[in-house]
Amino acid sequence: MKKNIFLASVVFLFFSALANAHGPVRQKVKEEIKINAPAEKVWDIIKNYDDMSWLPAVASSKTDKGNKKGSVRVLTLKDGGTITEELKKYDEKKMSYSYKISDMSNAKTINHSGKDENVPVLPVSNYAADLEVKAKGDTSVVIWKAGYYRAYMNNNPPAEMNEEAANSSVKAVFTAGLENIKKLAEK
Repeated sequence: MKKNIFLASVVFLFFSALANAHGPVRQKVKEEIKINAPAEKVWDIIKNYDDMSWLPAVASSKTDKGNKKGSVRVLTLKDGGTITEELKKYDEKKMSYSYKISDMSNAKTINHSGKDENVPVLPVSNYAADLEVKAKGDTSVVIWKAGYYRAYMNNNPPAEMNEEAANSSVKAVFTAGLENIKKLAEK
């Protein structure tokens, strides 16, 4: 009997420890927009990896190898922050490309649990995304999707770097970008 109680206690403690050791969970955002313009016209707006003029938050962008796999793109944001991304895949025929954030500047520093923590300009880590244009007759659909973790990788994230902050920031970027692509393509 004592052996069963001891075993039950050990199992309970093990599962309690697992529940309390919950870290970040991979997040996903997928947004799409229908555009009343041919896919080729829409693709012309976004196809150049070094041209992010269609994304409202970006002041300038430059790459080292254009649309070639491995090309590094540095985005300078209108608020002065920077995001560095690497082109992972580019497919002109499929009108799509994939990229991954490799570095970001910090938006601010906060004190969390007695320690200074840097908050990146986009509160995510391990971010990878795909951008694609699909033809739908005389119209098109732009699909932008990303997978990432919250910026704070330890337990008890501050509000600035939790899943909610990560998801709302990515959704805001996607929505602004897609709406602007639609505006530019439907002129």
